Amino acid sequence: MRYFKTFLLIVLSFLLCQCGGTIGVVSMGGPTLEERAEEIDREPKGDFYYGRRYFVNKTRFWGYLRKPGQSAHHAKLVVFRESSKLNPDRLSEDGTLEQRYGFDQNYEYRIWGRYTGRQVYDVNSNQFLPEFLLTHYDLVNCNPGWLFSPNDSYDPMRITLVPR
Repeated sequence: MRYFKTFLLIVLSFLLCQCGGTIGVVSMGGPTLEERAEEIDREPKGDFYYGRRYFVNKTRFWGYLRKPGQSAHHAKLVVFRESSKLNPDRLSEDGTLEQRYGFDQNYEYRIWGRYTGRQVYDVNSNQFLPEFLLTHYDLVNCNPGWLFSPNDSYDPMRITLVPR
């Protein structure tokens, strides 16, 4: 019996270790490719950007911006300069889930402002990213689904969403 318990413990430990790479990974769901293309064709155009919040723990980039009418494959991962306006989730990192920095992961916004021309280094993601001076934003959708592909998955501990 003692050997059986030891064997079960070893098997259970092995199985738990195999799952470690997927803890926290979430499928993003959403429309078909055709539906997304139709949404983009119908969306209002103007002198603004569409922004998709992308929160990864310990990073300081904000998310992806794209021009109206463009697919997310043209989007740029940006760092917001908040000297004119704070970003939508400028909250404590210790609050409840609904009131914490990054609560708006994958929310879609209409974003006003301009690229400053500067590149900003995000030390935790080891990337130089364009700086965007935020002047205004409006929430468009709290649950838009996938960003780049219907196969997108989100992991709050590492960068998983990149244009293909």
